[in-house]
Amino acid sequence: MIERRASDSQAFLATCPKGLELLLAEELAALGAEPGKTTLAGVHFQADLETAYRACLWSRLANRVVLCLVREEGIETPDQLRAVAAGVAWRDHLPRGATLAVDFHGRSDEIRHTRFGAQTVKDGVVDRLQAEGQPRPNVDTRQPDLRLYAHLHRGRLTLGVDFAGDSLHRRGYRRDVGHAPLKENLAAALLVRAGWPALAREGAPLVDPLCGAGTLLIEAAMMAADMAPNLHRERFGFQGWAGHDATRWRELKREAEARASIGRKRCRCRLYGFDQSPPALSSAKANAMRAGIPALITLKGASLTELTRPDDLDVEAKGLVVTNPPYGERLGELPELVGLYADLGERARQAFPGWRLALFTANPDLGHRTALRAYKQYSLKNGPLDAKLLLMDVPEATQGEGEGKATSPTPAPPPRSEGAQMFANRLIKNRKRLRKWLKRSGECCYRLYDADMPEYALAIDVYGDHVHVQEYAPPKSIDAGQAQKRLFEALAVIPEELEVDVSRVVVKRRERQSGRAQYQKQAASGERFEVREGPARLWVNLRDYLDTGLFLDHRPVRRMLGEVAQGKRFLNLFCYTATATVQAALGGATDSVSVDLSNTYLDWARDNFALNRLDPSRHRVVRDDCFQWLETAGVQFDLIFMDPPTFSNSKRMADTLDVQRDHGRLVRLAMARLAPGGILVFSNNQRRFKLDADLAEAFAVEDISAKTFDPDFSRRPDLHHVFLIHHREEA
Repeated sequence: MIERRASDSQAFLATCPKGLELLLAEELAALGAEPGKTTLAGVHFQADLETAYRACLWSRLANRVVLCLVREEGIETPDQLRAVAAGVAWRDHLPRGATLAVDFHGRSDEIRHTRFGAQTVKDGVVDRLQAEGQPRPNVDTRQPDLRLYAHLHRGRLTLGVDFAGDSLHRRGYRRDVGHAPLKENLAAALLVRAGWPALAREGAPLVDPLCGAGTLLIEAAMMAADMAPNLHRERFGFQGWAGHDATRWRELKREAEARASIGRKRCRCRLYGFDQSPPALSSAKANAMRAGIPALITLKGASLTELTRPDDLDVEAKGLVVTNPPYGERLGELPELVGLYADLGERARQAFPGWRLALFTANPDLGHRTALRAYKQYSLKNGPLDAKLLLMDVPEATQGEGEGKATSPTPAPPPRSEGAQMFANRLIKNRKRLRKWLKRSGECCYRLYDADMPEYALAIDVYGDHVHVQEYAPPKSIDAGQAQKRLFEALAVIPEELEVDVSRVVVKRRERQSGRAQYQKQAASGERFEVREGPARLWVNLRDYLDTGLFLDHRPVRRMLGEVAQGKRFLNLFCYTATATVQAALGGATDSVSVDLSNTYLDWARDNFALNRLDPSRHRVVRDDCFQWLETAGVQFDLIFMDPPTFSNSKRMADTLDVQRDHGRLVRLAMARLAPGGILVFSNNQRRFKLDADLAEAFAVEDISAKTFDPDFSRRPDLHHVFLIHHREEA
């Protein structure tokens, strides 16, 4: 075995999240290392053994610290990889009888899978040990005695011993990480970028108004108390390394324990965490206990709108507000988040004038809703998400008139852009235009806005005291950033102008669906509520599906069906949630059959029937392909409504459905089930639809499309096409 002195300098690689390389290099230098070349998500450095141990114990930013044994160019094939691994004197690193694991990263044209790469390296290790008469090591991928690190990129191989053993961001204090956790080393990086170490040395306070499980607070407290971030870690990878100096390691750890003990006693910083979630606060408290700094952190249950300056904080104290609010990864989350970010800016101005605000978000446009200007931005990664740390100065308080003391100015809402104000004016204008019709008709579900202004390409539907917003996917010629900015502007305007709670504003993106995506759920909230349409009571769900359960543009058609259904046998093809059947049944239809392929929609139809106390023995639902059902049905109907989708390729259909191509066959099949003197109401939503000319020769056809739009859809006369089709009377 090779004798090593603690003072011998060796080559190491420290890995880190992308974007932290320069910070990590500075940290390593402060710990006594000599940083060299910086790579993507890593820093090469020279250090003696003591400094390498110190880096594992004290680095707040690194993921791993690797003792580099090989750095080789031109490695492309498995044979080359195995030969390089076999060239290392592994008995100097792997104790006899120790277990082994290999973490392989990267690829080449011939090494395409990380498991294959790891296996190839392991084979090289075994080759060398067996050639020297050593026993074959056992592999333990979960808790090995020694973990090897191998990285192959563009033919460049780095191979070494993982001194960390497990990622250094896992400090050991966090058990229940909750939803979308912020990794500990990324939290530490945010605090460093926000200038917290310097503020902590001055005894400044820190507040996290959305603290969740407390990661930012705990990392900040450990910095303020001079605590090594990995002091409580149970094991490091170097402890299973043959060259490990246990004596030197014990000395370093005792030194860190002494510094932590002194640092906790001397810490003058006060750290405050707020959250409205009791489970989150419970996790934060438990995490702080495990980290050994519970006395440094004060936790309180409060929503962002309830955030105030802590009572025990000196009125002159200035510090750091740092937070990692939700980003709105799902479109439906955005309405509340627009308000949340605005509330954050308002509460910062009210409660923390003169402080610094550090806001970490993967949606910088939401950050602008704080109405505070970022003087510095840092691009970082939060897992796979591109994110930014926005640093903002909260304005100083103004002098109160006649009070002789500083008071925070009453914050005004973020100023609207010219476009946002024009959008708001259009909503006001549209509400005024529809007011008389709504009062006369009694309708509570209607379209208020439909891309009236091209810059704000939204469809806005009102469902009682809820608002359903559909964003039309912007064309590639439109800048995505500008489109998102306008969406945020609209979402800020809508709750104010429509006087609706932001929690009742639902957003979706409306775009051409392909494959089976058109049938997939958007969410699983189960949130449905009752609305009225004429005499009907209907269930709608704004969140879980692309559509809501009620096609508003077909309201006049459903009304017409109810008016002519008295005493008639009614058939509803492609019935969806059977809202048309409900209107026909309430209008006096003697019985009905509603046909659709979707169990979800048919269950929804049954619930609509139950809500309106319709007899299920007279009003039946059938799950079937409408083509097949029409071909085998042996009954006739006096009134048929058929509203097929523009396109469908449901897996239960024998073929795809294209309404332009297939409507002729559909109409003929339906007419075969239509009793003499009966009416087929045929509708579809293909904008450029053209009725087959031979249908007009075979049957009496009347295009009534222009008569089937209420005032809320008068701007879109091509939104649907409706035809009345009768049998021709025999001469």
